[in-house]
Amino acid sequence: MNPQAKKIIRIGIPLGDRYAMGPGKADLLEAIQASGSISGAARSLAMSYRRAWLLVDEMNACFRTPLVVSRQGGVRGGGADVTEVGLEALARYRELQNQAWEAVRVPFREFEALLAVPRPSDLAEESRGVTKLPEFRNT
Repeated sequence: MNPQAKKIIRIGIPLGDRYAMGPGKADLLEAIQASGSISGAARSLAMSYRRAWLLVDEMNACFRTPLVVSRQGGVRGGGADVTEVGLEALARYRELQNQAWEAVRVPFREFEALLAVPRPSDLAEESRGVTKLPEFRNT
């Protein structure tokens, strides 16, 4: 998926009072798939292990079968695997994002043409993950 589209298209799949899937959970599943562990995935996403574990626990509770399963210890100390259902859920979620992006791509570009050119300081802050809120003046 287009990296800019991932920033723009943020779809949450609700289940009761929780979100079964969203952009952060999808990124976490991809990171677990790549690293083979929840802790490795958390490190790669600059997330605490506890936060990653809670997200995995919530995803597993929201689906009929778990999306992530633990591997017991051994020489390498265990790890985690994304299940077939997890891979399917991830693929379907990314397809939702892709289809949503295709639906809004042209109108988004037209809207974007109305925006000011970002200042160099804004771009530097964005690259460091800093979100700068606009200043509002009372009039």
